[in-house]
Amino acid sequence: MKVTVVIPVFNERETLRPLVERITEHIGPHEHRILFVDDGSTDGSVEALRRLHEQFPAVDVIRFRRNFGKSAALAAGFAAAEGDAVITMDGDLQDDPKEIPRFIEKIEEGWDVVVGWKANRQDPWHKTFPSRIYNRIVSRLFKLDLHDVNCGFKALRAEVVRNIPVYGEMHRLIPVLAADLGYRITEIRVDHRPREHGASKYGIERFSRGAIDVLSVLFLSRCQHSPGHFFAKAGFWTVAVGLLGICAALAARFCFDAIFMGLMLGFAGVGCVGAGILLIALGLVAELLVRRLPPTAPASLVAEELRH
Repeated sequence: MKVTVVIPVFNERETLRPLVERITEHIGPHEHRILFVDDGSTDGSVEALRRLHEQFPAVDVIRFRRNFGKSAALAAGFAAAEGDAVITMDGDLQDDPKEIPRFIEKIEEGWDVVVGWKANRQDPWHKTFPSRIYNRIVSRLFKLDLHDVNCGFKALRAEVVRNIPVYGEMHRLIPVLAADLGYRITEIRVDHRPREHGASKYGIERFSRGAIDVLSVLFLSRCQHSPGHFFAKAGFWTVAVGLLGICAALAARFCFDAIFMGLMLGFAGVGCVGAGILLIALGLVAELLVRRLPPTAPASLVAEELRH
């Protein structure tokens, strides 16, 4: 099996050489390529990657002009990946390369996506606790039986990589996107190592971005092919509430002589009717876009690529 290991990198200079050495040691007889995507590092990681590219025939490098984020790095790596399967892992040495053969075995068994489960995660509580909540919410929302949906250590069949769009913070939801397309997904327990060098690159703002992407995927998975139904249903209910408000306003004015109450109910009813009509119109426009607009390819973010 030919495997491409895609590794996003941002300021991980100290870990790069030992990571390459351990991957080379553990990947076994499989033909492989180690593809680093440097996400605008400023600590000398680019120079270290250039040296590794010169010394190791399997190492290739993609470099961004600036920091675009992990999803963009993975998207660029997926676009350049070759072979039968893609393995993604972080560049900080917390993902142990000795697990790679187990991922490959699962792909060879017929699974399309194999997700790592860091059952004994070696991170501080302010990272592990929110991550557990996030994973539990996502697994229940999408009925996906995984303990660690957003684990960065995973293996994907090449076909899956070609068919999954990755943008925003969608790298956390790759298993969800794959499941929505009908691919077979499983998980394996993996060893998670304490961070030896550097510091975590993720702050609290990632949770808000992740939540927005969860809502986006939830909407797309349920309404992608018929958005008009979603907006039309909401619009009709809003119009119905508005008409009830107008009827209540007329009753308040002419039956109970409650002029002020009638005006308030009337304004609210008219507003709901208008909002409902706008929602229905928005649904029609969404249907037109889904049926008429051709798919567009994302613009390339690659500034430089080193290949053997």
